[in-house]
Amino acid sequence: MSVRQGYPLVQMPFISVFRVITFWISFAFCLGVSFGQSVPKIRGEVLDAVSSQPLIGANVYWEGNTTTGVVTGLDGDFEISSVAFPAKLVISYIGYERSVRVIQAKDGEKGLRFFLKPEEMSLEEIIIQERRPDEQIKNLEMGKASVPIETIKNIPALFGEVDLFRSLQLLPGVQTAGEGTTGLFVRGGSADQNLVQLDGAPVYNASHFFGIFSVFNPDALSKVDLYKGNMPAAFGGRASSLIDVSLQEGNRNQIHGQGGIGTISSRLTLDGPLFGKNSSFIVSGRRTYADLFLKLSRDENLRNNKLNFYDLSGKFSFFLGERDKLSFSIYEGSDFLGLDDQFGLGWDNWVNSVNWNRVNSETSFFDLQAYYSRYQYKVEINDPENGFEWTNRLSESGIKANWIRVLSDKTTINWGIHSQFYQFSPVDLNPDPDSGIGEIVTNPKNGLLNNLFVGLNQEFSPKLSMEAGLRWGLYTQVGEGVEYLYPDDQPERDEEIGSESFDRWEPMQFYQGLEPRLAFRYLIDEQFSVKAAYNRNFQYVQIATNSSAGLPIDRWMLADLYTRPIQSDQISLGLFRNFDNNRWELSVEGYYKDLRNVIDLRNGAQVLFTDQVETEVLSGDGWAYGVETLLRKNTGKTTGWLSYTWSRTWRQIEGVSLNQKYNPRFDRPHDVTLVVNHEFNPRWSAGITFVYTSGLAVTFPVGSYVVDNQNVPLYPELRNLDRFPDYHRMDASITWRNADKGRKWKGSWNFSIYNLYGRKNPFAYEFRDIYNNDISFNPSEDGEIVSSRPGVVMTYLFTVLPSITYNFQF
Repeated sequence: MSVRQGYPLVQMPFISVFRVITFWISFAFCLGVSFGQSVPKIRGEVLDAVSSQPLIGANVYWEGNTTTGVVTGLDGDFEISSVAFPAKLVISYIGYERSVRVIQAKDGEKGLRFFLKPEEMSLEEIIIQERRPDEQIKNLEMGKASVPIETIKNIPALFGEVDLFRSLQLLPGVQTAGEGTTGLFVRGGSADQNLVQLDGAPVYNASHFFGIFSVFNPDALSKVDLYKGNMPAAFGGRASSLIDVSLQEGNRNQIHGQGGIGTISSRLTLDGPLFGKNSSFIVSGRRTYADLFLKLSRDENLRNNKLNFYDLSGKFSFFLGERDKLSFSIYEGSDFLGLDDQFGLGWDNWVNSVNWNRVNSETSFFDLQAYYSRYQYKVEINDPENGFEWTNRLSESGIKANWIRVLSDKTTINWGIHSQFYQFSPVDLNPDPDSGIGEIVTNPKNGLLNNLFVGLNQEFSPKLSMEAGLRWGLYTQVGEGVEYLYPDDQPERDEEIGSESFDRWEPMQFYQGLEPRLAFRYLIDEQFSVKAAYNRNFQYVQIATNSSAGLPIDRWMLADLYTRPIQSDQISLGLFRNFDNNRWELSVEGYYKDLRNVIDLRNGAQVLFTDQVETEVLSGDGWAYGVETLLRKNTGKTTGWLSYTWSRTWRQIEGVSLNQKYNPRFDRPHDVTLVVNHEFNPRWSAGITFVYTSGLAVTFPVGSYVVDNQNVPLYPELRNLDRFPDYHRMDASITWRNADKGRKWKGSWNFSIYNLYGRKNPFAYEFRDIYNNDISFNPSEDGEIVSSRPGVVMTYLFTVLPSITYNFQF
């Protein structure tokens, strides 16, 4: 059977793809291994003297010869060429005391270990970046933000629960769906256009409590990188952004623990050596106890309700000799909401990955990764006449190989392959025995995506550098499955003329696309640089939803005959300037993004209980543009940043909003954020955040009509011509730490106030009664409703919300 073609630049049979991939793997592996050298080396590792954590990027050089120095890798390890012995080896790292050790010839036979002590003066400063002070000037990265975990923990928290995604919302170019949600909308992209991955494995629903919290426990994380543009060629699959989250590695010398007891949940993290000093572990758990408080209620209905979430994560690392490291990462999280045994909604994630890192030589590296991610969700209705249980599950499996070769101090190349298998299970609807609801028959959806990628970093001169990359995606929708046929290949409700069945692994639809990436940096002087970048991405999965915030039961769709993959093209230009010996950073970035084949729902669409989702959605184009400004203070007792973003987001889809362009709900033209942290002394610190954004774009009714003797709001066909009131909020926190008297147990108390001045930011409006088609109302300055008629009701989630959390380490 011939395969239907989309983007028919190259037609390639399904089996031939595997042959090409196998050839690339074999060739590249042989090429990478052949770079080994047998030059005498001195090997070792550099660790923090307090926590025994590896220090990444520490300088290692022979005294009097800094030109042949090296920096430590991801595990704090290094290799440096031998010299005439005895010789002095120098280890230095910003914020730590320098170490100088005399090395003898016999020391080359064993690995060396260096423990660096933090400088006393560093206790007077908060460092909000774990990077070189001039990194934003000299690197090639545009639209990338790295937020240290300690900074995330210092930001005032909702319910006392420190949250990763809520911290990312404070960065320029990142919008939210509304009060209390953790959904991210990056540079005009929808929430499903963000690739969220944990140690390389994708997480399909990264939220707890309907988006109020994210699934990541900060105590278990080592770093978080957000790519808003200029995504490296090794990554792809989403149109807007990459959120790359990494778990910590355990301490290889001693058991260490930390945790917290908060207003709504508690958490505990343990790490330490596993089987000696060549292996380590870290395990972390968190659970809410909101359901336990419900049982204390005098209201019997509330006592029978269920409301809880938990998550567990872990990482196990094994150092196999001097060149190899093997690590296993796992995550499990679950949520459930039950209302008096009448209604239940639950969802859970299961994510695991295995990573093998090999150092072939000091200039050649190899990484191999395999992962599996599963997301499933269910709805339960306990009703004698209409009861049912509805469940669905989707998963992604993948394997990725990446080779890195340092050709010279000015040229680095990496290449590899990434294969992904998507498996979207049929909807499973089980009616109760006496229910009047009939069964629904749906079919599975499967897709295979193979990617070849290559990247090059080249320094042409001390002033001019380039990063170039190319990613080639080959996507095939495969059976087992069914393809519905419609007149003129135009899906319409109730117009199916037939269907075609496909056996397991039989090709159904084929798409391919080239994804070029290019970036330049020109260094005007040591404190000022200009950068430009172009990025193309294809996305082969989308969500069909009418909720901008994202719901746990949103319907995921794979690219098929009627739903083409999203194509995203983004250009960006930025100016970067540092001041006062890199104490201050200023950046201004402008961007324009073009989107093709984005989807939106038809009016009155129903996507959960149908196997023909293509009849409920329409596709078209989108575009977004904006300017992001960021002023950040990196060191000193007072640190933080001030950002302002002006942006616009548009969609134009035939059949939606009378075919005219419209703003999606998350279009918010103005966004101002202020984050300030201050260290009064080693025991007392405080933090303040302030957020101001334009109101969400919405559609308000223009009148009413009568159904069953009730007035029902009448909405216009043009979408999102109205807006909520502007959103603003201030949060504050104070942290008190116990005096450090050399004891292993260290504790601190954090007092936070969310929405310090009690702003009633609207979450939703409800039009209960409309008289004589009069719906006139105006939001007042303080968010209250001023209405000439009764029946317009505003819902808000939070006013002043204090919380207290006790954090500890041992």
